[in-house]
Amino acid sequence: MANEVVDHGRRRFLTATTAVVGGAGVVVAAVPFIKTWEPSARAKAAGAPVTVDISKVELGQKVTYPWRSLPVFVVNRTPAQLAALPKVDSRLVDPKSDGTSAAQQPKYAQNETRSIKPEWLVVIGICTHLGCVPDFFPEIKPEPFDPNWEGGFYCPCHKSRYDMAGRVFAGVPAPKNLQVPPYHFVNDTTIQIGVDPKEAG
Repeated sequence: MANEVVDHGRRRFLTATTAVVGGAGVVVAAVPFIKTWEPSARAKAAGAPVTVDISKVELGQKVTYPWRSLPVFVVNRTPAQLAALPKVDSRLVDPKSDGTSAAQQPKYAQNETRSIKPEWLVVIGICTHLGCVPDFFPEIKPEPFDPNWEGGFYCPCHKSRYDMAGRVFAGVPAPKNLQVPPYHFVNDTTIQIGVDPKEAG
């Protein structure tokens, strides 16, 4: 027994393997623990705030984020889309959002762009008629449903239309503008949905 040769290579292999397996075990055990820090699905559905990175949302693009089990549309509007907003005022039910749609947005979004920053639209993507999800038609060009289309949202269920500020057109089934949820800018590239600016301060 005293003359046995120690295989150092094998010993190093076994030590390294044990360390790797042990490290993997620590990671596997830590993941569920770390996940307990995140809001549960029930908390998210109940209205826990959702923080989203908008740094990669391209000009003219719409991205959808879930909040309270609802789709929230975040749109990076182009200068042309913003310039087109006043052109459709005469065709809207509530262009100033101070009539039937007054409750559809917080005070800080009661303006023509219905937003904190003009280029960023944040609305709940649920038609105010019967709850369908409208499609996004961003291009300023004639569409089969509107030859004078200036960009916005079209609901395929019952043909309601909204402009690029989520304001509803007259003569469609939807009675009100798309709803603006509580939100604020954490910084130039991050939005938190579910918290008003005053609460964030």
